[in-house]
Amino acid sequence: MLTRKHSIDGKEPFANAAELFRSLDAEAAMKLAMMAGDVTLVLDDTGTILDASFDPREFPSFSGWIGSNWIETVTDESRPKIMEMLAAARRGEVQHWRQVNHPSRDGEVPIRYAVLSINGGANRIAFGRDLREAGKLQQRLLQVQQSLERDYLRMRQLEARYRMLFERSTEAVLIIEAASLRIREANPAAHTLVGARTGSLPGKKLPSVLDKGSHEALQGLVGAALVSDTVSPARIRLSRGARDVMVTVTGFTQDRGQFLLVRLVPASDKIIAPSSPVLDLVDQMPDAFVVADANLEIVTANAAFVELLQAASVDQLRGRHLSDSIGRPGIDLDLIEGQIDQHGSARNVSTVLRTGGDVEGEPVELSAVRTGGEDPYYAFVIRPIGRRLRDLPPGSQDLPRSVEQLTELVGRMSLKDIVRESTDLIERLCIEAALSYTSDNRASAAEILGLSRQSLYSKLHRYGLGNLAGDND
Repeated sequence: MLTRKHSIDGKEPFANAAELFRSLDAEAAMKLAMMAGDVTLVLDDTGTILDASFDPREFPSFSGWIGSNWIETVTDESRPKIMEMLAAARRGEVQHWRQVNHPSRDGEVPIRYAVLSINGGANRIAFGRDLREAGKLQQRLLQVQQSLERDYLRMRQLEARYRMLFERSTEAVLIIEAASLRIREANPAAHTLVGARTGSLPGKKLPSVLDKGSHEALQGLVGAALVSDTVSPARIRLSRGARDVMVTVTGFTQDRGQFLLVRLVPASDKIIAPSSPVLDLVDQMPDAFVVADANLEIVTANAAFVELLQAASVDQLRGRHLSDSIGRPGIDLDLIEGQIDQHGSARNVSTVLRTGGDVEGEPVELSAVRTGGEDPYYAFVIRPIGRRLRDLPPGSQDLPRSVEQLTELVGRMSLKDIVRESTDLIERLCIEAALSYTSDNRASAAEILGLSRQSLYSKLHRYGLGNLAGDND
């Protein structure tokens, strides 16, 4: 409603909207009506379209409507709505917006209409608003909502799996706030290990479940975990039962806060005391020493083995299979196990040590033994021999002298190396036969072999045959 009066160009203003519209002539009123909606239809009392206003670029299928009945331009399910709107307009009732759909080649076009009676009820004007953009927005909103629901369901499933693993894990696990060392979560195994009632650990501080003498070691472990990814486990004593556990701490960030993943493992009674002179001597050995379990997974190793594999610490190697670092895959370790089964030990086995995924690797000698019992362990002593082989004078490495010796190399060398050794063997035997046939006359030997003198001298030097200074030409 127009309630305020303002003077416009010195003329008396209109009192209300009705007075304003009554002042418009027929042409101005029609223009105003045509501009009121995206689609404007002028109808007679029967619903026949007398005139229409719309953008033909937006509604190309609407052309040709003039003269046809409005109800014929909509889909079957929208026809009852058209009839209800026309009936309400005849009765002079207040119109509510109703959505109808118009068929087109590109699909249905949704339009929301309201019908207004004019000229004393003889004609009607239907104002329509295009709902396609709103429909697209609704569709995008629905897609976003469905995507959120899928993500929410996926997160629920991940949380359920995490919770199941966390609760059923036999290893004691705690989630700790790094700043306050307050326990946020603890699985049932952790409650059992520390002797606490189920559900009583969350909210307590981690030092409260540890012996007072272990608090300093815990602080050092936490500080190291916050600045490094590889932290060696530490032995810490629990307050209840004075039981020792091995504690592993890993730091992580979540929701802009720092947390610690703490794993507790009971310290094994079989472990030799740290002050044992045996461990000290083994750790100081210049040769690499490694102990593996029945599955050939590394249990412990000395400093020389850690340095040989270029690892950061022995903790980085624990649990790794020996085949990842020693021998050619699927060959050497199987042969070594076979020798141990047959002879009780393997002595001075030539193999390779692989680092960084190198298949060839560095040549090493390996000796191994195995303990008895149901849960055996393997002990390996490894000695690099690459420098020794490089320091040998040319020709001092004895080549195989027969086919039988070549076949013995299968399993110890790759096929490429065996073929190379075979070629060297044949070449050396032929040169020796030629020298013998010519009474060590190298010029004649070179002629028999089809080689130049320089090529023959080079091969003689390579295989260490004869004295190059004494040439019997």
